Amino acid sequence: MTNPEKSLDRLIHDLRERAKELNCLYEVQEILSAQAAGIDQICSGIITVLPPGWQYPDVCQAEITYEGKTYRTTGFASSRWVQSADIKIQDDTVGRISVYYTEERPLSDEGPFLKEERKLINTIADQIGFFLLHQQLSQVFKEQLRSSEERPSEWKVILDLLKRTDPELVMRISRKMINYLGWKGIKEADQMLEAFNPAGAALMQGDTNRPADEPPQGQLIDMSDGVFALAGQHLSRDVIMDNLQKWIREDRSAFLVDVLVNPGSSLAEIGNALERYHLLPGERLELSAPRERWFRIALIRRILNDQSEFIKTAQDHINIGDFSDFMRRVIHPTASHGELGGKSAGLFLALQILKNYAARGKFPHPIKSPRTWYLTSDSIFYFMAYNNLEDVVEQKYKDLAQVRQEFPYIQHVFKSSPLPPEIVRGLSLALEDFGDVPLIVRSSSLLEDRMGKTFAGKYKSLFIANKGSKPERLQNLMDAVKEVYASTFGPEPIEYRVQHHLLDHHEEMGILIQEVVGSQLGRYYLPAFAGVAFSSNDFHWSSRIRSEDGLVRLVMGLGTRSVDRLSDDYPVLVSPGNPTLPVNATLEEVLRYSPRKMDLINLETRSFETVEIRTLLAEHGKDYPYISHLVSAIDSDRLRKPDAKDLAGNASGLVVTFDGLFNRTPFLNLIRDTLKILGEVLGGPVDLEFAHDGKDFYLLQCRSQSYSGQHAPAEIPAHIPPEHILFTANRFITNGSLNDITHIVYVDPQKYSELGSYEELFSVGRAVGRLNQILPKRRFILMGPGRWGSRGDIKMGVNASYSDINNTGMLI
Repeated sequence: MTNPEKSLDRLIHDLRERAKELNCLYEVQEILSAQAAGIDQICSGIITVLPPGWQYPDVCQAEITYEGKTYRTTGFASSRWVQSADIKIQDDTVGRISVYYTEERPLSDEGPFLKEERKLINTIADQIGFFLLHQQLSQVFKEQLRSSEERPSEWKVILDLLKRTDPELVMRISRKMINYLGWKGIKEADQMLEAFNPAGAALMQGDTNRPADEPPQGQLIDMSDGVFALAGQHLSRDVIMDNLQKWIREDRSAFLVDVLVNPGSSLAEIGNALERYHLLPGERLELSAPRERWFRIALIRRILNDQSEFIKTAQDHINIGDFSDFMRRVIHPTASHGELGGKSAGLFLALQILKNYAARGKFPHPIKSPRTWYLTSDSIFYFMAYNNLEDVVEQKYKDLAQVRQEFPYIQHVFKSSPLPPEIVRGLSLALEDFGDVPLIVRSSSLLEDRMGKTFAGKYKSLFIANKGSKPERLQNLMDAVKEVYASTFGPEPIEYRVQHHLLDHHEEMGILIQEVVGSQLGRYYLPAFAGVAFSSNDFHWSSRIRSEDGLVRLVMGLGTRSVDRLSDDYPVLVSPGNPTLPVNATLEEVLRYSPRKMDLINLETRSFETVEIRTLLAEHGKDYPYISHLVSAIDSDRLRKPDAKDLAGNASGLVVTFDGLFNRTPFLNLIRDTLKILGEVLGGPVDLEFAHDGKDFYLLQCRSQSYSGQHAPAEIPAHIPPEHILFTANRFITNGSLNDITHIVYVDPQKYSELGSYEELFSVGRAVGRLNQILPKRRFILMGPGRWGSRGDIKMGVNASYSDINNTGMLI
């Protein structure tokens, strides 16, 4: 067996072990959740579900000891191969849980036991301890509730119990009660504070030159009686009980505070703490408002984004519970301190905002997001260190021409280098979750999609068919991840960072791995339609169109053609705020500017392809999802809704209009409401990407929209001699004015079309790029045929990248 095959077998084995452990933990949770079960039934049930969760269940036995009782599996026999964990109630050991192997097994992390099994048995012991504490407190409450006459001393019973089981907790609660009484204006509390905390009293008196003596702990415990006696004189029994319960619950979440307050805590430690918090009983969510807010903000800052503007918005829409499931799908190195990147954070926040508005009845539209896994931003540096590629970080300070020249080699080196084993394991686990649905691997850098800095199109996003054997699919996914990593050091993002004064800012590359929205249609996989939407519309095809009416660009199939610059095809445009004003007013214009091609994934060739829409519809028209809403039938000099006969024919009489989508579905209302809500909450216009599989609408991305602040048209001088006019247009031109233009770079359309080879065509783009570096910034105009930066046939438009045209003042 080859090494890759061995590695894959080992990986599959590890994944199965994790599944067994999770199943064991869930079964324990079910047993502990049984309301009517007694402790004997609980312990007997747990020992039966433990052995199947360990690596060798055929030779595994379990034992629990508690309060002098011992619970053992059938045929129990102890041995020297044992793994144990103490059962504690508030740090007081009350029992023990043990797992034995009755026969010798190969050595692993802890004798024959795995390190993951150590984590499992510790977690189970914690859960039993939480259960027992809950049972004890519940019993106290029940006894006190039996007689209304005894209710005034209810809090005393709880305090007595805590004194015996957790004296340190009593001290912490007593300090909180003193503070509470002080806030209520009770003067005696200040005197008690001096006794409880001499250091604090000395500080209040201005004596800061010497340390104050602390009273012995036993004395502090005795002082707690006085604290609560004072509370009994000034507070009602319900207030005291409410505060006791709240402070005890908060103390049980102290482990999460410890992790989040420590800047050295890794994402793995944060994830484990969140999982532990999630497994606490239901009252875990009943935190005080300040503590709950502190948790939320700390998690947002550590995991999503540390920008103050982002945190200010996110804290109102993201809850602690939102992170639990989310963190299970984050792939990261063991010691990772990374974030998820701008694109991931933006999408997550947008979805939570819409979810909260929907819960309040202010967003009536169903909306989904594709299944997503995340790679943390610092994983790229672990990959580079693993392959001794640290010197690549210097690329951003080199001359741009050198960056461009060396980039192909960097791509080759990255693609040829292996990912660290822990990243490979995470990607394999993600593939198990995705199955064989096609995927898109998207960049999500720290600087990406922040306010005013979108990096749109500067980093790679790659589609993979995700077909074949598991090793093939894993290799394709790893190759895509490494290609996105390499794009961090490409000329486009580096030039963009120079232009926006971000070169010296720290940059890391996170990654989203999303399932491609859509369904299979014959040998193809594709969404019914996809597109982008903008809050601000700078493309006014009518004087009645306002900027705030927004803009949507729609295409059939994958949404790539709605965002890429194409020389030979067009998306369908509509303003969601004013849909009755079409871009193309006549039938001739509709036919000329309707989309003719679509992007999709060929599952047989496992490749991204562009096909003619009519060719696809002639083959699969009647099976195409949502098709009657996407196309219209040409009937002489008018368009009409297609019937079954139209869709079953050769598709020559069909044209893509999206008329049914606009007029017979709530799609435009959904887009308009989404743009409005997200724009208002995020404090500015937004740019959305979306897809629709024929059944559901999926939000794929949300970022701030780059837009012009100039809305009024520039004043055009009258009576200009015709010989002085170089270019005129009265439609589809955004407002603007340029002064002090020194040069016009003009690519002659006729001469360009006469060029015979692709090498000559490419050389035009390179020449334009050179002029872009030489001419005065923002003081020259580029004029040429077709669309600048065309992704399609470069005969129809000059092939130029961002760094080839970014200094021009105007593109024509």
